[in-house]
Amino acid sequence: MAARIPMSREGFEAWLGTPVADVGVIENPAEMFDGWLWTGRRADTGWESVGGMTPREFFADRVEASAGGDCGVLLYRDGALEAYLFHLGYVRWSVHTALLMLAAAGEFKSEPEEDTVLFWAETGANLWPADATGWLSVLSVRKDGARFVATRDLTDVVAGLRPVESRFFELIERLAGEEEQDSDDFRPAAPRDPAFTDPSVLQGSAR
Repeated sequence: MAARIPMSREGFEAWLGTPVADVGVIENPAEMFDGWLWTGRRADTGWESVGGMTPREFFADRVEASAGGDCGVLLYRDGALEAYLFHLGYVRWSVHTALLMLAAAGEFKSEPEEDTVLFWAETGANLWPADATGWLSVLSVRKDGARFVATRDLTDVVAGLRPVESRFFELIERLAGEEEQDSDDFRPAAPRDPAFTDPSVLQGSAR
């Protein structure tokens, strides 16, 4: 999953600290797969228990769980929220909650144009080409809400995400080096590096 959503630094901080109550911020959650690789597959379930926390709480917990496989980049960089999140499989709660948190970022956007969150399956974790058929869903994020869309030209979206994709693979290289020191209480340092996780995400946590 990846997104780049322009906003001010103040907006980013406000987004991190604002609870996301429920899935209502997404207009059509059951239609998340329409038009893409899994078109015809409904997403009526899997949204019941998402929400009820702040993005800071959710993403700090993801950092804590990085040793278990889920990992990613979450930064404020060059005037935008940047996210590149790897999930081990389609675990509905974690995937849907991440989508919900990014949908809620719309309230804090600095640009009126719609932004795009991509969700796809790729074992190498790299972005597909813009015109590939492997995208699973595309979430359009506006200031007044978000909705899944069945069509979208992804050329500019994918190009804009290439820098954060590169940052993600830098994280993977760092993690590979740290895994050589594996132990029962191993907590990798790389996901907590400000190069990969904005310090505000972990602010006030014990992580």
